Amino acid sequence: MRRVARRLRTLHDRHNGVTVLELVAIVVVIGILSTLVIATYAGVQRNERNQERTRDIQDVYQQLEAYYVVHSEYPTLANMNSTAWVTTNMKTLNLQSLRDPASNSYKFVTTPTKNVYSYQVTAADGGSCNNTSRICAHYTLTATLNGEAQKTFVKSSLN
Repeated sequence: MRRVARRLRTLHDRHNGVTVLELVAIVVVIGILSTLVIATYAGVQRNERNQERTRDIQDVYQQLEAYYVVHSEYPTLANMNSTAWVTTNMKTLNLQSLRDPASNSYKFVTTPTKNVYSYQVTAADGGSCNNTSRICAHYTLTATLNGEAQKTFVKSSLN
């Protein structure tokens, strides 16, 4: 019995702390787990922003179609970039729908661009329009989605 107790004490004395190899293994495991958590979180945030972009474009699309029913024309780019015009003519549109979630700008651009919504409006023949001498008859709304493929979400006029 004394022999076993002495042997256990000897083994215990040799393993009083954690070895460097064990510490390295723990740090590596923690690093791997941290990387997985961060990557997952970033993906969830990206998906949420893309869903918001899709909802925003859908909201603006519905307002544009309602405006067309009343006025038989679509607004110009200048109209859509005027907060005063939008609040007067699209009363139920939430102004936040005009802003990409990754941007502070409420302005549309003509060419699809990352982090900014685009609004391309044309006359019936595809040329430029101003709703004075040439009626705006068609439009395309675009949101560039974030992700590996840089896809876009597009809504075009019903007209």
